[in-house]
Amino acid sequence: MSLPPAVTVHGLAGARAALAAAGPRGVLLLSAPGAGAFAGAAWFLGVVAAAARPGVPHQGAIDCADAPGAALAALRAGARLVVLQGGCPSFAAVAAAAAGCGARLLPERPPSLDLGRLDLQRRDDLARLSAWLALEAPQPGATSPMA
Repeated sequence: MSLPPAVTVHGLAGARAALAAAGPRGVLLLSAPGAGAFAGAAWFLGVVAAAARPGVPHQGAIDCADAPGAALAALRAGARLVVLQGGCPSFAAVAAAAAGCGARLLPERPPSLDLGRLDLQRRDDLARLSAWLALEAPQPGATSPMA
């Protein structure tokens, strides 16, 4: 399953901006690194649900860093896409739990544009967001189109 372009969102305003700028491929709303452990899945899933726009394809992915307990809690909360570092000793067990509930576990964060580094009130930053979401396939290792 291929993922749409990802943006790291830190709250509702960023999620709404990403969905407003999303093209036909949609957008992957990615939590901040480790957010599953410090903000919790319920908060992030709530942000994704509140930002949803009719007709705009999107997915939410919560990053649980190397915390398998947070990843399992995210799955119990209804997350369908969870990031857990592949080197985590419990990765295989959490992957099995994810598969058992129809979810997907990613071993690393996908390349993303971090909206925390942009001022979404500025036209040029909104243009960067639109350009990122228009990419056909983000390049591995890229974290943003900003140098």
